[in-house]
Amino acid sequence: MGKRLRGFCLILGCFLSVFAAMAQQMVSGIVTDAATGEPLIGASIVVKSEKNIGTVTNEDGKYKLRLPESKAYTLVVTYIGYVSQQYDLEAGKGKEINFKLEEDAIGMETVVVTGTRTPKLLKDVPIVTRVITSDDIRKVDATNIQDLLQIELPGIEFSYSMDQQTSLNMQGFGGNAVLFLVDGERLAGETLDNIDYSRLNLDNVERIEIVKGAASSLYGSNAVGGVVNIITRESTEPWTANVNARYGAHDDQRYGGSVSFKAGKFNNTINVQHTTTDPIELFDSSEGNKGDYNQVYGNHTWNFKERLVYNPNDRLKLTARAGYFFKERDKSASDVDRYRDYNAGLKGNYIFNDKNNLELAYAFDQYDKSGFDKVKSLDIRDYSNVQNSIRALYNYTFSGKNTVTVGGDYMTDYLMSYQFTEGGSHKQYTADGFVQFDLNLSDRFNVTTGLRYDYFSEADVQNVSSKLGIMYKWNNCSLRASYAGGFRAPTLKEMYMNFDMANIFMIYGNENLKPEESQNFSLSAEYIKSRYNVTITGYYNLVDNRITTAWDQELKGMVYTNISEMKVVGVDVNAAAKYPCGIGVRLSYAYTHEHIAKGEPILSSTRPHTATARLEYDKSWKKYGFNISLNGRIMSKVTTDEYTDLTSYEETERVTYPGYTMWKLNFSQRIWEGININMTVDNLFNYKPSYYYSNSPSTTGTTFSAGVSIDIDKLF
Repeated sequence: MGKRLRGFCLILGCFLSVFAAMAQQMVSGIVTDAATGEPLIGASIVVKSEKNIGTVTNEDGKYKLRLPESKAYTLVVTYIGYVSQQYDLEAGKGKEINFKLEEDAIGMETVVVTGTRTPKLLKDVPIVTRVITSDDIRKVDATNIQDLLQIELPGIEFSYSMDQQTSLNMQGFGGNAVLFLVDGERLAGETLDNIDYSRLNLDNVERIEIVKGAASSLYGSNAVGGVVNIITRESTEPWTANVNARYGAHDDQRYGGSVSFKAGKFNNTINVQHTTTDPIELFDSSEGNKGDYNQVYGNHTWNFKERLVYNPNDRLKLTARAGYFFKERDKSASDVDRYRDYNAGLKGNYIFNDKNNLELAYAFDQYDKSGFDKVKSLDIRDYSNVQNSIRALYNYTFSGKNTVTVGGDYMTDYLMSYQFTEGGSHKQYTADGFVQFDLNLSDRFNVTTGLRYDYFSEADVQNVSSKLGIMYKWNNCSLRASYAGGFRAPTLKEMYMNFDMANIFMIYGNENLKPEESQNFSLSAEYIKSRYNVTITGYYNLVDNRITTAWDQELKGMVYTNISEMKVVGVDVNAAAKYPCGIGVRLSYAYTHEHIAKGEPILSSTRPHTATARLEYDKSWKKYGFNISLNGRIMSKVTTDEYTDLTSYEETERVTYPGYTMWKLNFSQRIWEGININMTVDNLFNYKPSYYYSNSPSTTGTTFSAGVSIDIDKLF
């Protein structure tokens, strides 16, 4: 009886195995480069609805995938640097499917997060987003964010304000209306309404995402004019080590290095950079008056960054970071300005399942300024801005393709400043909550809508910001339309300032300031096909209660005040192409028009026409490769009125600031696997301003620089 039972069980097991095999599907094939036919090693093939079912291609580009049931599936094939593909597999048994992937020559498969706070492919983002990649950074050999944005982005200009402090103008919006982030975190400290852009060096940067237009519904105050988000690179190799150096005119030196390792559940990266430059003598003062200033101050900086990632399991990711920045600016033979920043943070990401994930984060940032007296060896700190913030962000995906995002922030903001009465201090807390719905109503139609509430304790300001973005795809075209509300609360400085401006006049704060508000409307059309991308965007910005300073006859000084409605209208055009022979072209143009009511204490100095251009040629062999790129920046002249009497705002004079064009030629070479050599000719056509003013480039003509970068790990 026992033998018969065992025999019956064996026969039954065989039948069940046969039925199980009949219920399965076996899919196989090869994944190749569409242009060259070369196999793609390590390409990922997964089932769209079930991400735990998948495989990768072997050294011959071949794959085999066993599907558990005999039903219809959608296969998704992805490979870094290539356009992903999908294949709808009908229910059946056994099939050979080959994939030919096209190179993502213009980067539309890049994953971005800034426009929606949820990861989306660049081609699928309903908000027009410009991405600058690490490859772009290398081609222009930029040191910090200021150098990079001016050569890559039209409509943006960095100029000098009082005391040679850097000031930003991005299509009519100043530095206090454009929010700069590092991995989504705010920065403390400001000077004349601008953060310290020299803090933002470009070592270990994966990409930079730029969203123009109001983004207050996601990021709150200071995002009236746009958001610039710097995304840090995270190493995936067992270990990496890089050292780099550059030397240029005016004893301009840059030295850096980074080390990373990945061991088990830990991933750590350390980055160090040091820069120094001598003062730049623009002209000899004995030659006559050729500018508002004749020397650019020299300086040196140190920047340290540490990033540690711990993955205890597949669901949880913990990230800790710390940083220190120091800059010393040689203002005179006896006095120097010193700037320091200490920052740290801890972030946790937890994935509950395919539908739910949660992010919790804490960030600390302290930015200090001090004056150092070389004669007395005294370092006196007279400015300190300290911010502590916590954030929660929750994403829930429903119906497999729609996402609701809910989040909130709480921040304490402390400011001690020499611009307050007797160097006093003030503090406030801010709190916010926001919700966003990302609805993919079909493969072609996306709607994103959001709402945010902000509260600022010291100004007792409450605000609700909203947005609506619509995207429709038709063949190779994408149409986008959006509305976004902008908001900027008055800062502690604007409310409590009491500062003697060089014994000329006083500047007073105003506790009754209203928050700035804007209504931003935009419409864009994008064409994407293979190696071509063209985008045209038109926008209209209505700004109310803009905060500025105006003369107060009773106080005999300048007072922060709100001005009446102003309008900013513009058009952005961007075209890019990349060909298999290695030639690449990018052209970008921006038109901006500001309308400010007559008699207001502010006048436009925004250049109406700006453009950037890049022409490059790239060629690679097994042991050697090179890239040569020509990058141009074209700025039109601007004619504007300037007030001749700050006490009346009635008498003006017409002033024209000349346009100019600057070109940079960069030649980079890859030798073996880990050695890269850069040679750069800046201001290729030797442009020199006839008169140096705040909006003219501080150049003395053509300059040369050379640099080397060595990836030590690749040498081995």
